[in-house]
Amino acid sequence: MARAFWLVKTEPTVYGWADMLRDGVTHWDGVRNFQARNNLAAMKVGDRALWYHSVGDREAVGVVEVVKEAYPDPTADDPRWVVVDVKPVAELARPVTLAEIKADPRLKEIALVRQSRLSVCPLDAAAFGAIVELGGGERKLKRKG
Repeated sequence: MARAFWLVKTEPTVYGWADMLRDGVTHWDGVRNFQARNNLAAMKVGDRALWYHSVGDREAVGVVEVVKEAYPDPTADDPRWVVVDVKPVAELARPVTLAEIKADPRLKEIALVRQSRLSVCPLDAAAFGAIVELGGGERKLKRKG
């Protein structure tokens, strides 16, 4: 089965990459946009997502993997809102800024550029690879213990 690719946005002052690294696994919650919710619901175990800080420096900083598929969001009263669980698998060698993404012609059609407010965006393999390349590649995380 082919792996799908995504970009997930978070505010680093609410829950940033450092928090993800500390926790090891987290559920992606708080999505209240129907298109973003549908994207979460489409995620499968093994899919990869770029972790993007949407406030401040606006940059992709790492890669996470889906480890549990959609289930009801524990922060919502409505069971139609869902979460997925993700774990960190790599950091980008260096962050990739929104300006760099917008300047790269390979990425002009991605949802991050075209639908800037969408918090969970699909990426094709080429766009995912282009952003990782711009970031100098993936650096595997050192495991604790």
